[in-house]
This record gives sequence, structure tokens and C-alpha cells, in this order.
Amino acid sequence: MGMTIAEKIIARAAGKEAVKAGDICTVTLDRLMSNDGTTHLTIDMYNNLKHPHIADVDKLVWIVDHNIPSDSPKTASSQKKMRDFARAHGITFYEGEGVCHQVMMEKHVRPGELIFGADSHTCAYGALGAFGTGVGCTDYLYAMVTGTSWVMVPETLRFNLHGKLREGVYARDLILTIIGRIGANGANYKAMEFSGEGLATLTMSDRISICNLCVEAGAKTALMEVDEVALNYLQERGREPLAVYTSDEDAVFAQVYDIDLAEIVPIVAKPHFVDNVVPATECAGTKIDEAFLGSCNNGRLEDLRVGAALIQGRKVHPLVRFLVVPASREIYAAAMNEGLLDIFMEAGAIVMNPNCSVCWGSCQGVIGEGETLISTGTRNFKGRAGHRESFVYLADAATVTASAILGEIATADQLV
Repeated sequence: MGMTIAEKIIARAAGKEAVKAGDICTVTLDRLMSNDGTTHLTIDMYNNLKHPHIADVDKLVWIVDHNIPSDSPKTASSQKKMRDFARAHGITFYEGEGVCHQVMMEKHVRPGELIFGADSHTCAYGALGAFGTGVGCTDYLYAMVTGTSWVMVPETLRFNLHGKLREGVYARDLILTIIGRIGANGANYKAMEFSGEGLATLTMSDRISICNLCVEAGAKTALMEVDEVALNYLQERGREPLAVYTSDEDAVFAQVYDIDLAEIVPIVAKPHFVDNVVPATECAGTKIDEAFLGSCNNGRLEDLRVGAALIQGRKVHPLVRFLVVPASREIYAAAMNEGLLDIFMEAGAIVMNPNCSVCWGSCQGVIGEGETLISTGTRNFKGRAGHRESFVYLADAATVTASAILGEIATADQLV
């Protein structure tokens, strides 16, 4: 019997010729990522071990991205603990470089790797054909100390992409459509695999956006077939694949979906669940207080170009705060060189340093009671972006920017 991409990656990491869905395997991890959301807790547990030991320090990557610059003495203390530990043990450490998943994609992830990240959106790494999955502090600590962990082989949902997205429709609209279709629990502990001739029409930015949000359908991981687009991305950054896998023709899938990309329309996810999706036009006219263009899902250069093209020569609505936050230092520099940041600032937007910002909801730009945010962030749960009695709508870069201009949820074609 053939294997899926997820099964092949786990089989390699487990040193087995074959595995199947439901098998529980001991695996050797290829890389371990942690950020300032929880690393201080991992360090505390590590220091309480009887025989503390790091199995392979070269596999560890630690990134400060959630609250940077620090917002309080408490945050400063936890980040100092992380910074000092990383320096003392020779751990690869980034601070101010950007959002963890974007930094990992730019600098570390390779096809075929099995990666644990102490953040739920680690599934973004599937855009490069890597099995990335989020874990908690205890699982992360065990993997850090032993170099190994256990994984139950997930079933795989296959999404065959056909055709091409229409002008003004984006990869974010596609994945929100899929999440709405299968539900927030539709991929619980499953791998979401993307293939089909439509995949070739998607950029790396598109692919990261899609894989990043798969956890919002409950997915264990997300995976895309590695093609020339992915290999060129790697080559530009001086990396080679660990292994390139495709699913066998006789691989077993829990379910197969065929998606016509031409049928996708701009989408909005309404409060307070990511699968509460409707066409963006159904939310038109909803007043907003803040708009956010950024995050590991949509803070890349392509997204900033979309927003800048729409807002050039226009102004942010006087009753709206528009936060523009590039996902990494690399993206920030490129956007600055292209003049995109100037366009945003001239329009009245607040351009910020690369960080998680209001997507995380505990630092910059949080919203108050009764306020409404439209966001390219990852989640719209109650209280996610500030006060529990606030409202978060999720949309693509064009809809967020158009809304920032008009002061209410609007699509780009409503701009005149």
C-alpha cells in the first residue's frame, strides 16, 4: 500500500520503511522552534530537571516575536531569561527579525523535515513540504532534551486545486473558504495535503498563507507538493531539500476534495470563529475602529503591495487606526526599498516593526470594549485582539485596506 507525504516524512523520521495512519511512532526531530510566548516556561522546567541536557543545540531556533519591543517589566524579564539561556547554550536566536514562522521559512525550513514548534501555526512549514506541527511546553522540552518524540500518524485529507484564482481574490480567501466548508473540527488530527495543477499558480506567499491557517480546521499539519516554485525559493536562500516527497498513486486518503479556484470569492470570517465565513459583500457596511495588515499569515511583501496599490493617493478613514506590520525584517526592508511604507504613512497608516502585533492581542494595537477590528491575522476568537467584548473580522489584504479607507467593511471594488 502506498503512502501519503505525511506518512513518508514520519517513516523517514522514525527510521521505518513504511507507516500507516494510526501508527504511533518514535521519531527524531529535524528542527525545534520556540518563541517568547512560552519559552520562559520551558526554561523553568528545564532548570528543574535532575540531569538537564540539550540533545542537539544546532536543531534549536528561538525567536522573540510576540511582544517586541517588550510591553512591561514582566515581559522584559521573560525575554531576558530566554535571551540569556540562548546565549549560554549557543542556541540560534532571533530578536527583532520578525514573526517566528516567517523567519523560519526564510532561514531554516527544508522539504522533508519533521519540525516541532511551540506555536500552533507551525503547520505553515508545509508550504515547503515539511511536516510542521505545534506542541506545548512539555512536549517541546522532551524533544529538546532527547531529540525525539512520539507522533501518531495522521490520516490525510487531500485537496486537489484546479484552475486559477480570479483577479482580486487571494489565497487567504481560498483557505477561509475551505475552513468554512469543512468546519473548525473538519481536519482534527489530520494532515491537509494540497496538490493539483492549480498549485502551480500559487506563489510561496500564497502557499504559506494557506498552510498557516490549516490549524484553524484542527489539522495536525499541512503539506504541499514540492515543485519548481518551492525549489526556486529554497535555491534563492542557499538551501537544499532534505527530501522531496509526493503521495503514491495508491495512497489512502480519508477524503478527497476538488476545489475550483475560479469559484473562490473574497471572504470574511465573522466573530468569533474562523469557520464563520461568508462572502465579504455580506459584511459590507459594518463599522470598524481598527484595521490590521500583517501577521505570519498575511504580512508578506505581496500583501503589502496589494494594500499599498489600493491606498496610494487615498487616506485612512479619520475614525480608523490602520496598523501595517511587515512579517519580517527582510520584508520590511524590501517594502521600504519599493516605497510601500511611504505610501502607507502618507495615507495615515501606522507602520510598525516586524512582530505579531494585534494578531496576538497582548501588546501593540489591542482594541477596547465594543470596538471592531478587521484583520489579516490568524484568529478572531473572543478577546483574541484585546477586550473580551470586542469583535474581530478576518479578511484578505485588499478587503482590510479598503475597509481602512472607507471606515467600514468593504471590498476593493467599492473604492472609487
